[in-house]
Amino acid sequence: MKQRCAWAPEDDAFYVKYHDTEWGVPVHDDKLLFEFFILEGFQAGLSWITILRKRENFKIAFDDFDFLKISRYDEKKITALMENRKIIRNRVKIKAAVSNARAFLKVIEQFGSFDSYIWRFVDGKTIINKWEKSSDVPVNTAISDKMSKDLKSRGFKFVGSTICYAHMQATGMVNDHTLNCFRYDEINKMLL
Repeated sequence: MKQRCAWAPEDDAFYVKYHDTEWGVPVHDDKLLFEFFILEGFQAGLSWITILRKRENFKIAFDDFDFLKISRYDEKKITALMENRKIIRNRVKIKAAVSNARAFLKVIEQFGSFDSYIWRFVDGKTIINKWEKSSDVPVNTAISDKMSKDLKSRGFKFVGSTICYAHMQATGMVNDHTLNCFRYDEINKMLL
């Protein structure tokens, strides 16, 4: 039996799949980076498993996370999303997703890609941590504080330091798998 991080219980297929195939894998694709920002924004105040279980519904509702399309959403589209029972129906979070798509496009215009912008916070390389247990893992760091401040200055919403650190973990900017987790070494091998 594989040893996993404690937050990924064996009896939850959503968590296991996400942990074993995505969490901590370095992401350099703007569309996927945007998807994580959208999902992490909706997760604020909720559990991540709630978002994982609704992820496919979000993907359909938000045009496959196409940030160009989302940046053009109008009040009619926002109202339609508010009526979609398959996603989190929070007007503030929906409107934030739209404004974040617009801010995302401005970052791409300035830096050439969101990837080149966001990865500069870790000098383009995954930070390899060495946590013995999940309770050792921080919820934010000085880097996520800096990232949050910069994103907010660019008009992003729902990008507090804790959300930024979750983004760093999800997209492989840090390897926060615990030392006893089978993915810890697998992720490190990807970085060679």
